[in-house]
Amino acid sequence: MNRLRKELEPSRDAATNLEIDADLAGQRVDNYLFRLLKGVPKSHVYRILRTGQVRVNSGRVDATYRLQAGDRLRVPPIRTAEKPASDRTIRPGAPTLSQHVLLEDDWLLVLNKPAGVAAHGGSGISRGVIEQLRLERPELRFLELVHRLDRDTSGVLLLAKKRGALVALHEQIRAGSIGKWYAVLVSGKWRNARQAVKLSLTKFVTASGERRVSVDEDGMDSHTVFTLMRTLPEFSLLEAELKTGRTHQIRVHLAHLGFPIAGDDKYGDFALNKTLPRRGLKRMFLHAARIQFEHPGTGEPITIEADLPEELTQFLSALAEPGVATSIPRSA
Repeated sequence: MNRLRKELEPSRDAATNLEIDADLAGQRVDNYLFRLLKGVPKSHVYRILRTGQVRVNSGRVDATYRLQAGDRLRVPPIRTAEKPASDRTIRPGAPTLSQHVLLEDDWLLVLNKPAGVAAHGGSGISRGVIEQLRLERPELRFLELVHRLDRDTSGVLLLAKKRGALVALHEQIRAGSIGKWYAVLVSGKWRNARQAVKLSLTKFVTASGERRVSVDEDGMDSHTVFTLMRTLPEFSLLEAELKTGRTHQIRVHLAHLGFPIAGDDKYGDFALNKTLPRRGLKRMFLHAARIQFEHPGTGEPITIEADLPEELTQFLSALAEPGVATSIPRSA
């Protein structure tokens, strides 16, 4: 990626010719150009496609064309906007996401995402996980999110290092064959050892412009299985298994049932949330603890776990009282 940018920026008066290799094949040409031409408005990218200034194998293509290995791509001379140094450099001594890698091979990079870091930039966030890792790992020619986690959710996050890995894992997601389990602390006394929740969800936008989700019988089907892990004074620790992957699914299911997640600033108990920082919880208690999938390269079954962050384990310890907490074996 960086190599291509270096070719583009000096070529103000000449077109740039590139050859697509197998790792980059399969992408729509517009999406490829968005990554290649950082700083160029999308409207301009679509204009050079529409007017035939972008050529593939000497012919015109539209925005939906999917690049193939060996394609010869011609990009016209374009002035790319320079980003501020703070957006394209890593300050000495600054925390890096690379120290949170759980697994990495030629196909995958699996991260234990810290809470407070968005999966991607946008909506006032200049740099998310994907932008930060591309800065830290400039040698990676391809790096894309396989799925997303909410900004305030920590835990296992998959990224693909090859186009083939991204496609294969997305197929598994569509087939429902990827298993995801979360650790979640809710307000109240959860009674059932195991409870399946099926509630349809729909997205909407509030008057202030915030995106939210609500239970709606005309919405999209969603399914979560909750297992009681531990009973604590005022709270219950649950394992949430996602059977579908709707936006804010766990948060909305629990809030609708009357068991809001501790620290949830969108769907939670706002009066309770105000008291939690004084008690040691300064974030939402939702953690992507475990994921299971087939390796996109070998087909081998893979299970990856991320331990609870220290701030969450300390809060649990502070809540526990002798004779009150009851442990439940973790579900398979």
